[in-house]
Amino acid sequence: MDNRYKHLDKLSSEFERRFGSAPTLASRAPGRVNLIGEHTDYNDGWVLPVALPFEVNVAARPREDGCVRIVAADLGQEAEFGPEDTEPSEDLWLRYPQGVAVEMRRDGHPLVGLDAVYGGDVPRGAGLSSSAAVEVSWVQAFALASGLSLPGPEIALLSKRVENEFVGVPTGVMDQFISALGREGHALLLDCRTLEYRHIPINLPGVSIVVVDTGGRRELASSEYSRRRADCEAAVERLRTRLGDIRALRDVTPEQLEANADVLDEVQLKRARHVVSENARTLEAADALTAGDAPRIGELMNASHTSLRDLYEVSSPELDAVVEIAGGVEGVIGARMTGGGFGGSAVALVREEAVEPLRDALAEQYPPRAGRAATVYVCKAAQGAEAKRLS
Repeated sequence: MDNRYKHLDKLSSEFERRFGSAPTLASRAPGRVNLIGEHTDYNDGWVLPVALPFEVNVAARPREDGCVRIVAADLGQEAEFGPEDTEPSEDLWLRYPQGVAVEMRRDGHPLVGLDAVYGGDVPRGAGLSSSAAVEVSWVQAFALASGLSLPGPEIALLSKRVENEFVGVPTGVMDQFISALGREGHALLLDCRTLEYRHIPINLPGVSIVVVDTGGRRELASSEYSRRRADCEAAVERLRTRLGDIRALRDVTPEQLEANADVLDEVQLKRARHVVSENARTLEAADALTAGDAPRIGELMNASHTSLRDLYEVSSPELDAVVEIAGGVEGVIGARMTGGGFGGSAVALVREEAVEPLRDALAEQYPPRAGRAATVYVCKAAQGAEAKRLS
């Protein structure tokens, strides 16, 4: 079943009600989940995300005066801005489309204005990149309306700049890259240093991607994220005294790390061991997906969670509970926390006959441990962003 543009009918009706006629173009961009490769992005490493069948849609019609009038259908909010409005809005939701327009113009792209309605179903607060889906969908809408043809990597980098510099959230590039460049039935192996990427076929027939939102929100994520980055940077500085001109932990092999472990303090060594081993796991997982080697993928996912819990120390009791419960269900290939940690979601690869047993196990065992129910999303790898004319 094609789930693309699944909110367009509702948004088009709202567009006609608000603006008096039908929209002439639409765009869409999906959220994502990362199968493996956590906290490797800012260490110049590799990640292996997939696009999810949750998306943000924009229904729009060009304007010639450069003004942008927006209805945020899910939020019940309306606003407008012009080409001269280059300071970030006080309304956080508006910074995303406004930032896209500002950054596209800064790149020299001539933009028309838009009347637009947007909304979607990417779960907010679950670590599934709803913000990247918003950014990428707006780039697609502005580009089509203005007669621009932008390659996927440019869309991703522009959207990342919006998130970092206009919205003010210091993320890596993975979220925007997979939203812009995802392919149905594939994961995306992204080199976060070179930005080279490969679509990796998910050769696991009869297997679903199950995302479990723990309901635990990531109160510690921001401060601890900064601390983990600092730990990694300090480890590189110390290892550089032995290994020469290394730029990031990506440049360190497991053998080199263990041979020079004495230059690191206990915390730095734990962080470095996670990153170095996670990079190796991610590259191996890409090969295992292509080969359809389900047992090996499961081993790598489970090892990733253990490393994130014990070495990088970014898991949470709720995430650990989900992974442990999943591990006890026959037919679950592997499970791990995904995202920054301290809450958010876990991801599992699950044989289709095991999906309902996993739901049942989570419904029975998770609330007594976490004090709340978990939300389960059963998915396949979806197609990345696009835009189309409606008339």
